[in-house]
Amino acid sequence: MWSELTKAIAKFDIPADWIGIRAVKETASNRYVRDGIPQANGKSTTEGAMIEVLVNGCLGYAATNSLEFASLEATAQIAYKQALAASKWWIYPFQETERPKVVGEYNSPYLEPLDALSPGEINDLLVRMCRTLKVHEKIVQTTASISTSERESWFVSSNGSEVYQKFISLGSNYGAIAQDGAIVQQRTNNGWQAHCYQGGWELLRQENLWQRVQQVGEQAIELLTAAECPNIRTNLVLAPDQMMLQIHESIGHPLEIDRILGDERNYAGGSFVTTDDFGQLVYGSPLMNITFDPTVPGEYASYAFDDTGAVATREYVIKEGVLKRGLGSLESQVRAGIPGVACARACSWNRPAIDRMANLNLEPGNATFDEIISGIEHGVYMESNRSWSIDDRRYKFQFGCEYAKLIENGQLTKTLRNPNYRATTPEFWHSLIKVGDTHSWQMYGTPYCGKGEPNQAIWVGHGSPVCVFADIEVFGGGS
Repeated sequence: MWSELTKAIAKFDIPADWIGIRAVKETASNRYVRDGIPQANGKSTTEGAMIEVLVNGCLGYAATNSLEFASLEATAQIAYKQALAASKWWIYPFQETERPKVVGEYNSPYLEPLDALSPGEINDLLVRMCRTLKVHEKIVQTTASISTSERESWFVSSNGSEVYQKFISLGSNYGAIAQDGAIVQQRTNNGWQAHCYQGGWELLRQENLWQRVQQVGEQAIELLTAAECPNIRTNLVLAPDQMMLQIHESIGHPLEIDRILGDERNYAGGSFVTTDDFGQLVYGSPLMNITFDPTVPGEYASYAFDDTGAVATREYVIKEGVLKRGLGSLESQVRAGIPGVACARACSWNRPAIDRMANLNLEPGNATFDEIISGIEHGVYMESNRSWSIDDRRYKFQFGCEYAKLIENGQLTKTLRNPNYRATTPEFWHSLIKVGDTHSWQMYGTPYCGKGEPNQAIWVGHGSPVCVFADIEVFGGGS
């Protein structure tokens, strides 16, 4: 593919300053079972190319679903004409330095290929999950799903870039809904669609898989008779599966540089962070260390190069509570005059790359889970996101979880249902008083981070240990 795309660029009769082609081929499957009955059993393949052209400091884009030379050339002409027409009104004059020459390769780690199981075997697995979840007659619905993707991308440019990346990923989800009269409770495996990773079928080969499936069903029943979460300001302990959502919404999105510059205000919103805050703003407590890290093996949004060819490296976004870098591509960095990361990403061949988070992780501290709980006189421990609401500046938020435990005198005691908490982003992260160690650090991922016009749903990964936040407003479902 490299040679064909490189030859195509060389033959284009276009007086552009720079030309890039990003070709993508993806085969994806989705299988979904409800109450033991298959509901979806699909497989799809998509292939095409996005062409970028730099003219007079302005970038133009056009895409095609054909990789034949005639189609690529016609698409490049469209991108050229768009860039030329828009160059009279550019908001910033870009140069070839925003698209440096890169050469390299990336391959997802995996042990068992995605074709190791037949569709029938996958459906049998999902049916068994549903049956195992049905631990009681008050379980009124069970669901189980598995999605897979094999994606290849090739990036070449007129200044000599040649990048090949192959991503193999698997996502799984299962859960149960229990009902007793007017009381309805849901329990899933760490929240909806949180188990997404790069890798093959080995990701499901866990020794405790069936014990965990049964536990999810049992906890759904347990929640029916649980006490309502109290309305109180107290110590809040969040499990890694809820920290995933907390990091995503109150750190990831507000630090996207294009949002800070106002590019996303019409659709995805803006940010309470300004360009003057970088290097200055104390975002949270000194225990807060956030890294942008696409180099973590197996994490959902790992890669070696972003979709414009920038080399992906591990960088501190927030270090010891102080804001250091934004989540912005090379072009956003030069526009804003602030440091960023390699995060220009597109969901497919027919979308241009924009500023996106990738793997955004909270680095572990040194407290064990037992030490964390035993040091709390009163508090609430919460797991698994159920609901979220955050304003368009990513400042005020309110999140709900599926499952909680009361903490009394250093012990996890009774189960609580409908646990929620609210705060503002700075208040919340300044209240961080303990960070769990590497033994409590877990990573999760989701394929549904939405942004951009037209919309792009993209893969992201988040890792975190258990964390403690002091004096947080916690409340039940009736508040």
